[in-house]
Parts: sequence; C-alpha cells; structure tokens
Amino acid sequence: MGVLRDHPELALFLCLAAGYLLGKLRVGPITLGGICGTLIVSLLLGAWSKVVVSDDVKTIFFALFIFSLGYLAGPQFFANLNRESLRFFALCLIEVVCVVGIALGLAKGFDLDVGTAAGILAGAATESAVVGTATEAIGKLSDLTQQQIAQYQGHVATAYTVCYLFGLVTIVIYTSQIMPMMMRIDLREASRALWEKMRGGSGGLDSDEREALPNMVGRTFLVTHADGVSVGEVERSLGGRVTVESVKRGSKVLTPPPPDFELTLSDLVLAVGRRAQVIGAWRVIGPETPAVPGLDTPLATTQVSLTDRGAVGKSLDALSKEHPEFASGGVYVTDVLRNDQHLPATPETVVARGDVLTLVGARSGLGRLASKIGAVVKNDATDFIYLGLGIVCGSLLGQVVVRFGSVPMSLGTGGGCLISGLLFGWFRSRTQTFGAFPPQAATTLKDMGLAIFIACTGLVSGPQAWPLLKEYGALLPFAGIAMVLVPATLSLFVGRKLLRIEKPLLIGAIAGQQCSTPAITSITQVAQSSVPMLGYTVTYTLSNFLLPLTGPLLVGILGA
Repeated sequence: MGVLRDHPELALFLCLAAGYLLGKLRVGPITLGGICGTLIVSLLLGAWSKVVVSDDVKTIFFALFIFSLGYLAGPQFFANLNRESLRFFALCLIEVVCVVGIALGLAKGFDLDVGTAAGILAGAATESAVVGTATEAIGKLSDLTQQQIAQYQGHVATAYTVCYLFGLVTIVIYTSQIMPMMMRIDLREASRALWEKMRGGSGGLDSDEREALPNMVGRTFLVTHADGVSVGEVERSLGGRVTVESVKRGSKVLTPPPPDFELTLSDLVLAVGRRAQVIGAWRVIGPETPAVPGLDTPLATTQVSLTDRGAVGKSLDALSKEHPEFASGGVYVTDVLRNDQHLPATPETVVARGDVLTLVGARSGLGRLASKIGAVVKNDATDFIYLGLGIVCGSLLGQVVVRFGSVPMSLGTGGGCLISGLLFGWFRSRTQTFGAFPPQAATTLKDMGLAIFIACTGLVSGPQAWPLLKEYGALLPFAGIAMVLVPATLSLFVGRKLLRIEKPLLIGAIAGQQCSTPAITSITQVAQSSVPMLGYTVTYTLSNFLLPLTGPLLVGILGA
C-alpha cells in the first residue's frame, strides 16, 4: 500500500485496467461498462489504501473529456435543431424535468445532502458526465468547509455507483422487453415494416463488410461498334456518366485520350463510371473483355467539404450537370458523409453545406472540381491550436456566475467546456479545413478523460462510501429504479399519444434520452434491425448536452 500512496499514478492506471476488465463481465444483455467498473474498483481501492490524488488531475482530465464529448456531438446537435426534431426534443425535456424534480423531492423528503442527491441523479440517469459537473459545482459552494466539500463529493460517487447499477438494469429491461409488450407490437416485425416504408435503398454495412456490387466500376471493352467514333462521342452516347480513361492500340497505351481521339477496330478501351451505365457500354463500344495488363489506370480519391453556397440544396445529378469536370474529368461521387452519417451517393441525393463528398477520378480533374465546390478535408492530425483555444474558451465561460435571486449559478469548467466543444465542433464541420480533431483521437481522449476523472473521484471517495451505504442503503436502489421508470413511462405516453412517433423509433428515442448505450444495444438485438437507432441518435445527442447541465442546476438549488 505504501507504493500506491507514494505513486498515485500506479493506483490510477490499476483502476483503469481492473475497472475495464470488470466492465466486460456480461449478464444476459447487460454489461457494467468500463466507467462503472472503474468507479467500483477505485472506491474499493480508495477505501483500502487511502491514496491521495491532486484535484488538478481531475479538473484537467474532466475538461478534456467534456470538450471532446461536445466536439463530437456538436455537428449533429445543431443539425437536430429543426422542426422535425422538435418532437424528440420534447422527450429530452421530459427526462431533464423528471430527474431534477425527483432528485429535489428525494432531497427534501429524506433530508439528503447535496452530494447524495446529485449522485442519485447522475446514476439513475446513467449519465457519467453529471458526476463531474456536480462534483465541480459542490467544490464552489461558499458555505461549506473543505471537509464537508470532500465528504459530499464522495457521496456523489457512491450514490452514483449504486443508482447506476439499478438504473442500467431497469432501462435495458424496460425498453427492450416491457415497452414492446405495452405497445402490443413485435419489435422485429415493426422495425422491418417501418424500414420498408422509409428506405430508399439498402441498409448500411458493418465495419468489416464491403459492397459485393460497388457503385463505381471500371471495365475493358474491345472496340467493334465504336470503330471510327471519337472518344468524346462515345462518352456523350453513354449519357456523360461514363468516361474513357485509357485506350490501348497495339503496344501503346494512351492515358487519358483526348476527346477528339478516334477509336479504331480492335482498340482496347478502359471505361469507368457508375455500374448501371458501364454494364451497358458494350452496346456503344463493343464486347467486354477480361482485364488487360497495362491498361488499368490508377484513380485518385479525395474528400471535399462542400462550402459552395450555390451547390447547397441541389442533387448530385444537378451538381454534375453544372460542373463539366464530372463528365470531362471523369470524376465521380462515391460517398456523402453528413456529420457521422453515410448517405447513399445516388443522383437524387441532395447535399448540404458541410457535407463531405468522397470524389474518385483523375487527379487533375479532382483538383479543379475540389477548388470549385469546396475545400479538401484536413483531418490527418489533431490541430492543438484549435483544441487548446476551445478548452480555454470553455474554462473562461465556466467562471461566469449568474444569480437567480439568491441562487448563484455557473456552468463551471464542465458546462463551459461542453458548450465550447459543441460550438467548436459545429464550426469545424462547416468547412473542415482547419481545427482537425480526428474522430479516433477525440474518442480516445473522451474515454480516457472520463475514466481518469472517475478513478480520481473513486479513490478520494472510498473512505466515505460505507457510511453512506449504511445510512441510505434501501433508498438508493429505489431511487435508481424510480428515476428511470417515471420519465420513460411519461415519454412513452407523450411520444405515442401526442407526438405520434413511430413505435420502433420511440423505443430507441427513450433509450437515447437516458443516454444508455447498453439499452439501445439490447433493443437492436431484439429488433434485429438498426431502425430504433434513428430515434436514439437524436435524443442521445440532445441529452448529452442537457443532462450534464443538471448537475450544477441541482447543486445550485440545494446549495442555496
């Protein structure tokens, strides 16, 4: 134990390793997850070893976590602020009002201290970020001694752990098993029927899958029908959606051939374009042949962020007609990425500002087209200038104190960095030419920041855990269950009767308002479909912003 007390960094990373190992244990569809596992291990280790960790470590890592969370959610959060998403926004408001109201009621009814009440809210809402925002807010209460602050901050972690366990089990079972029975539906059949009604194409691919029939292909043809016809005439005959990239005549290969180049009998032609058009190119050129050595030509790929205002709101078909580079340069759109959603690159797909288009074609044509419609995306390395400036702005915003009567309210570092992250992430998504923060890097920083913060909190809070459990042992499980059932049931009624949300989407949205990844995992397993995810992503993004702000709100009210 002396080694751990002398070197608290050993205790921190021991909590991470053992906690994530514990979090992998599965009981049916339920796993604790690495964060809850880390908190359990750190509470036990803290009670046993009494390791002391500097508060500055918690603050720094929590700022990294909450800014990264906001940065990742920012584009989708602002994209969801529209008329269509208002009905889902109502579900998030129900969640916020219910959990804050119930926490206040329990605090008044059972004379709970501010730390226990905040921990109940964080755990029952299964939102780990509330632990950080509430803990930070408690540290700023001027009427408390340092000993009381440490004690109440410890109560946050302990109450969170117990309520999280019961809240997690409740939301998973309630959404995936009980809600479909209450609505008298077979979730699998309802999801399939809704998908058939909504879909305009096939479903998405898993990370280890590739299209068996890719949209863009290259084929070689032997010139028979096109004898004496120029390359330009052949491309026009194919509707401008197929380009001749190379021509082999004898031992010579011409790449690319000029539009006025005249084909002759027995030339070999490499045609590139959309599969549907290329398949029929034999009628214009001649019979298809196997791959010809030396005729294949490499195509460049680049990602371009759409910033041209004239292109916004237009279909890909209209865009290709306005820009001759698509036809003459042999450039094709193979993917459209909007926030983190991949859209089918069909001629009917309408593009919006900030969409990332994946362009494939000859390098010269790509360069000319990219400069016209937008800018090449730069996302290969983290822009630490942008990252550091964002956290500085968030920290400064968190220091602003606003008084509502006698109640002092401030966002704190957590709330300030969350708002800053949302704004910086959204602003970056508008052009994607600066402020790079690759998703893998942001996710790693988010997960590690929260895990280190939780481990620090648990190590410090360990000595206060057992007395709190003895005092409120029976109340905490009841609170964890009630704070899930009340808002979820109310949302089920409002969403079905008043908002008319489709049943599979509503079930997913209720899991999202609770920010419960295990719940949506269980729901999609039961549904054998990703349709409920369409409702989940909207409420999950909104609740990820709203719920962390409930920590300072509750602490401010009770502290006053």
